[in-house]
Amino acid sequence: MSEIVKRLQARRAQVWEQAKSVAEKAAEENRNMDAEEDRQWTELNGEINALDTRIKSVLVGEQNAKDQEDSIRSLEGRPVDPSKDNREHDLDTEVRAFLRGDGPRAIEIAPDPRTVPTSQRDLSKLTDAAGKFTVPTSFYNQLVEHMIEVSGVLQAGPTVLNTASGEVIQIPKTLTHTANPAIVAEAGAILEADPTFGQVSLGAFKYGRLIDISRELITDTGVDILGYLARSVGRALGNSFGTHLITGTGTTMPRGIAVDAGAGVTGPAGTTVTFGTQSTVGQGFDLLISLYHSVISPYRSSSSCAWVMNDTTASLVRRIKTTEGAYVWQPSVVVGQPDTILGKPVYIDPFVASPAASAESIFFGDWSTFFVRYAGGIRFERSDDFRFDTDMVSFRGLLRADAALVDLTGSIKSFTHSAI
Repeated sequence: MSEIVKRLQARRAQVWEQAKSVAEKAAEENRNMDAEEDRQWTELNGEINALDTRIKSVLVGEQNAKDQEDSIRSLEGRPVDPSKDNREHDLDTEVRAFLRGDGPRAIEIAPDPRTVPTSQRDLSKLTDAAGKFTVPTSFYNQLVEHMIEVSGVLQAGPTVLNTASGEVIQIPKTLTHTANPAIVAEAGAILEADPTFGQVSLGAFKYGRLIDISRELITDTGVDILGYLARSVGRALGNSFGTHLITGTGTTMPRGIAVDAGAGVTGPAGTTVTFGTQSTVGQGFDLLISLYHSVISPYRSSSSCAWVMNDTTASLVRRIKTTEGAYVWQPSVVVGQPDTILGKPVYIDPFVASPAASAESIFFGDWSTFFVRYAGGIRFERSDDFRFDTDMVSFRGLLRADAALVDLTGSIKSFTHSAI
């Protein structure tokens, strides 16, 4: 870990202590925060979020610098890190040729089967400790990473299916579990109790984004055009797909988690935009505990069990304390690891609803039961004619994907605010 990252992490811890002191002062005086304290709390939490973004950016930048150094070593005939694979550089060269117009008008960037299995896996943001930097960072992986970073659902560890084509595939859906066995008398009939199954159809809805790039940017070898394109396309597709992962209806778009998540906890009257008061039984931290235990133990034990909420909700939850006065929100002390509540990671997803009357503002459960399907790679197409009058080159990025919850027995539950 570089000294820059260490300093940023130290600053993050310092800001969190400042934020806690603001909230603790109001709590000790048994009152709500005044306007000035609320402003300080909001600004300090904003700085924490900015530091998280900065830490991630530095880590990515350091890795990019290492990649560039390896490229220079290769050109100069010096030894290159043996963990690098020539196929990664071949792909980058192919993409650059495509961007310049030296290759075909369309190209498909598909996952490398050595690092991205084509059957299924949990998709998450890997940390340094988990081996993130032990494999080459291909252009495809950069695209996926930038797509993930805008969606808390994709960070939480859903099950991902990568298929070569886009025909509809049928996934078994669990509706109810088998009833508990009953005592049977000697020679008595054994009652049949089968689980109930259904099917989820995963298709391939098409997402597209058009990006215009100046010809100078493409031909300037000093510009990280691959990184720019990966960020632009990845985030654009992530914003479109990420919205539907939460609110999609499942008809002309993927089936979002808000459609099928079980009803975990509904806030009592007066909690339309809050979680109530901790000093009142059944409010504050009590609501989060109830939501936690509304998901049964086998799902809570999953490595993909997590909380998903947006920044507005997170700002409210960060203020909640236990009856002993400790904050329920525990900041991570490891770079790249998410913060936790009750020992489970928290992921921020901007597409989850904010606190409002009857709104589902928090989802909690085993995200491996939420399936995401990608059909093929991300296809790029180039046009030199569309923006001919401005000497711009147009690129079209296309992604085919779908999603649905395949376990409706209560693997993921939601918190719903009161109607009044």
